[in-house]
Amino acid sequence: MYKENILTMNDFPKTNRRKIFSFFLFIFLFYYQFTPGQVVNENTRPELNSLFKEWRNFESPPFIEGVPDYSKLTFKKREVSFQSLKRRLDAMPKESWTNSEQVDWHLLWAEMNGYLFNDKILKPWERDPAFYKSIWTYKSDVPAHEGPTHHAVIELWQYKFPLDSRSQKQLASSLKIIPKLNQQARINLTGNARDLWIAGIRDIEDQSEVLENLLSKPSVASDKILVKAIKKAKNATDEFVNWLKQEAPKKNGPSGIGKQNYTWYQQNVHLVPLSWEDEVILLKRELARAWSSLKLEEHRNRNLPELSPVVSPEAYNKIVKNGASELIDFLDQNDIVTVKPYFSKALQPHLGKFIPAEKRNFFWITVHLDPKPLFSHFYHWFELERMIEEPNTNPIREKALLYNIFDSRNEGLATAVEEIFMHAGLYDKNPRSREIVYILIAQRAARGLGSLYAHANMMTMEEAGKIHSEYTPRGWMKTEKDLLIFEQHLYLRQPGYGTSYITGKYLIESMMMEAAKQNEEKFFVKQFFDSLNAIGNIPVSLAKWEMTGDSSQISQIKKTNLKLEY
Repeated sequence: MYKENILTMNDFPKTNRRKIFSFFLFIFLFYYQFTPGQVVNENTRPELNSLFKEWRNFESPPFIEGVPDYSKLTFKKREVSFQSLKRRLDAMPKESWTNSEQVDWHLLWAEMNGYLFNDKILKPWERDPAFYKSIWTYKSDVPAHEGPTHHAVIELWQYKFPLDSRSQKQLASSLKIIPKLNQQARINLTGNARDLWIAGIRDIEDQSEVLENLLSKPSVASDKILVKAIKKAKNATDEFVNWLKQEAPKKNGPSGIGKQNYTWYQQNVHLVPLSWEDEVILLKRELARAWSSLKLEEHRNRNLPELSPVVSPEAYNKIVKNGASELIDFLDQNDIVTVKPYFSKALQPHLGKFIPAEKRNFFWITVHLDPKPLFSHFYHWFELERMIEEPNTNPIREKALLYNIFDSRNEGLATAVEEIFMHAGLYDKNPRSREIVYILIAQRAARGLGSLYAHANMMTMEEAGKIHSEYTPRGWMKTEKDLLIFEQHLYLRQPGYGTSYITGKYLIESMMMEAAKQNEEKFFVKQFFDSLNAIGNIPVSLAKWEMTGDSSQISQIKKTNLKLEY
């Protein structure tokens, strides 16, 4: 039998084995240390993990008869316990820890600041009727639902109809919270935020329609207990809508949180090292850059045929299938990121379907021309599938961060890769598709800019929407009004979310620059993205610290020392 002539450690004298092992270990560590973008996916400190578990248990409010309690009295009673947890976190000697461990410490710090901000400023349970929306019919494309949600939501999209016996009982039981929660909402909703109140009614009305449609789902009508629970939930939802409409004329106050509170929130909760003023400048710059780049791109392509939208379901199915394959093959063959088998599986359910021209909203207008620009943004779905297939071994980073703290990372990266993939050559064979990328950037800059003015109480939500609509090229935000209302309402409910696409993009690009500067000759795009993926869905400022060792953005935030205004 043929035997390969390969030396092993056993072929060397015992006295030399330790020296040889040490030599190879030194070579490995030397290479590892000086390879830019490499990240060790290590677990965190046991004492921090223990506090993290206590904190997450505390963050969920007490339940009364199966319903989370958001009353003023309950928040007041919990203040002592919250401050105790915060003091324990502050007392930890983090300065002596590794960068990765300090990053984890700041994740807890940010979440606790988020709790404080919600308690003192945002108060969605008092100001925001949409907070009491209980039924979600779709999975979010980021690690958790966008915007404030209560702690007992029903993920209807997780149920498969016809339901089995266990699922029927579970759904019926979950629906029973809606009448009780709506009763509590009438007591808690004492705020005077007019725009949040008016727009929130729409969300609760939508819930009533979902419940009505639920009655016609397969197997539902034959289950008397489930039907009864659905009807009670719908009646309670309709009564809640009527009450909200009756109270609406009394609401005349602002819905924004103000410039200083916005800055505090961005810096101390979402760990974005920018102020309200900084974000205005950045978004104006991106809006101007996107428009001017679009016009130059159109000029360059003036002799090429314009893109034409597909006009049939068959043609649509063909372009989305090909577009998804082209995107994944491009990422793989051009060493952009390590493509995993689950990438294709993650993207397939989100290819959409043919929509008549008069019913297409902004995003689906682009897909009917070329799906690859939006499918690049669907990098989201690769990340969510990774959380299932390859969960982060660090328990603090395994699941979604609270309060949408992941927004700069997840929305920022999804937006950044649209342009990154373009510059890497995704549209070399169809350059007119580059125009779509700049239109997407302009739309996100315009809507984010509007949301900034709304939070500064310089504009109403409707006025912010006009910036969103008027500054989106080709009039593509004027075709379908529901998207405009949905987006501006969400951004008013969740400060910073509307800007996170552009601010996160900027921070991702800044991190790429710093990683490249550390060893420019050896910088490798694939290694950068793989390292970022390994770090997890955490704020970009923390990812930069872990990837490059540069903690200046976090240091800058802590030096600002702003105070909340309440």
